[in-house]
Amino acid sequence: MVAEVGYPEPRVRAPGFATLLNIIIGQQVSVQSAAAIRGRLAEAADPLTTDSFLALDDEALRGVGFSRRKIEYGRLLALDIQEARFDPDGLPSLDDETALQQIVARKGLGRWSADIYLLFALGREDIWPADDLAVQVAVQRLKGLEERPDRATMDKLAEDWRPHRGAAALLMWHMYKKAAL
Repeated sequence: MVAEVGYPEPRVRAPGFATLLNIIIGQQVSVQSAAAIRGRLAEAADPLTTDSFLALDDEALRGVGFSRRKIEYGRLLALDIQEARFDPDGLPSLDDETALQQIVARKGLGRWSADIYLLFALGREDIWPADDLAVQVAVQRLKGLEERPDRATMDKLAEDWRPHRGAAALLMWHMYKKAAL
């Protein structure tokens, strides 16, 4: 596989509010749309902190490209951090499952979001984003499956890659992007 597509680039993100908000931005939109929204947000709130985000009114956030729902999720996340209901700085000291549960307890951050954060911001090596469409398609192609695998199938197929399923996921994204399968 690697001989065909090369090694994937690292995907390291700084832990904290800005990365969690950027994950929310990236949900259910194209990579290009998310990048455009992130760029406009960086101009409107630099540096991106809970304070700078909350200082933007709904009209400004809609102008950046936020939907009503993403405005809600971003504001709730910022308030949860400010009001000490959620401490992203404490996540590195938690085991994977506990950290995941802390993230998914936030409205607007589900399992996929938690997996992405744990993998890229906290560098957790055995995180397996089984619900990611690109990873599913790459696994389908790699394994020669007729249908895109569901979560249970993805988890079963990834068992052989433990405890480095995160590296396997990076390779799957890279293969998907290169369309080399």
